Amino acid sequence: MARPQEAETSTAALADACLGHLAENPEELLAFMQQAGFSPESLRRSVGSPALHHGLLDYFASNEPLLLALCANAGISPEDFMRVWHSHNHGG
Repeated sequence: MARPQEAETSTAALADACLGHLAENPEELLAFMQQAGFSPESLRRSVGSPALHHGLLDYFASNEPLLLALCANAGISPEDFMRVWHSHNHGG
């Protein structure tokens, strides 16, 4: 079982991959910002925060085509992504 810091690192790494994927897909970035209520400034201020990490993982977990594209491009298995998402949302 992963220690909490390792799980957080995995969450942060996945969230960074999600944000990078959105940055390369402006239409998806705009959709995420609209759904989450971010302005460009508030998104920039939130980068690296646990709240943004959580929001990014939730957004990708709820959008299968986006999740599959991220996983294919980042070399992550969808099962690994969902395991980290589930752990993050259910405390372990």
